[in-house]
Amino acid sequence: MINNALGSEDSISMDQKPEECTQSQSHRCQLLDLPWEDVLVTHVFCYLPLRHLVSLQCVSKSFRSLIQVYLANCRKFDPAQTGPHIPKEAFCSMLRHNQVLHHLCVSNCSDWITDKELLPVIGQNQHLLRVDMHGCVHLSRHALVAVSLSCPRLQHLSLEHCEWVDSLALRSLADHCSDLRSLDVTACRQLKDEAVCYLAGKCPALRSLSVAVNANITDTAVEEVAKKCRELERLDLTGCLRVRNEAIRTLAEYCPKLQSLKVNHCHNVTESSLGALRRRNVDIDVEPPLQRALVLLQDVVGFAPFINLQI
Repeated sequence: MINNALGSEDSISMDQKPEECTQSQSHRCQLLDLPWEDVLVTHVFCYLPLRHLVSLQCVSKSFRSLIQVYLANCRKFDPAQTGPHIPKEAFCSMLRHNQVLHHLCVSNCSDWITDKELLPVIGQNQHLLRVDMHGCVHLSRHALVAVSLSCPRLQHLSLEHCEWVDSLALRSLADHCSDLRSLDVTACRQLKDEAVCYLAGKCPALRSLSVAVNANITDTAVEEVAKKCRELERLDLTGCLRVRNEAIRTLAEYCPKLQSLKVNHCHNVTESSLGALRRRNVDIDVEPPLQRALVLLQDVVGFAPFINLQI
């Protein structure tokens, strides 16, 4: 019976026309047969997590070459996509040939990344629009200067908790990245009013700025930002202990597009200046005095009193 079956298969294959065999073989298209850059890189791999793509390199030499092509053409790199920790060698390997990055985040590499690893990547990617160096404490001011000189189209920059950021480096950023839209220098305690004022004059397109957790910042910097950055939508002054009501009034006068203001722990900022912004429905992170009193009373008494808040 088996021989009969084999014989019938042989007879079918013998009777099959050559053009039919060729057509049948042509339909056996494998993944790697598809155009790499035009199809796989552009329309397939962009939907897969980076950690899965990196793992594909272990499948075969062909897959390794394909993933290298993908990494060289990748517009966004965020190590969070590869897991909580990425080895230094893997980082350097993945970005060695990339020259088209638009978005670079290295905050998940903060435990080990230094100028040695970052500067080559910055130097060969002059089209960067967004850079996130949040918490990268082992970098130096040279990293910010490199970003300034290499990335003139930069629009978004996060330097939160990078205490190595100084006034000279920030001035370099202002001189070369006038299209900056958002900047976060939270807890960059070396910065003072002078540097922030200089930035405001050079980057009038700023829409979001955080100078939080910096006791060096005073009304002088806030007022200069208000007058020079008329497109400002979000401002974070959390913990800026020397900011007072006068600066907030200037902000209300000169920034009609303001949507969010954070002044928590700004003890010299009171409702007398915040009221005008509340009437414009600006989102403020501190509650009005009456609301705070009701919350405190509720905590003490255990229930909210029946008070008409519209009175």
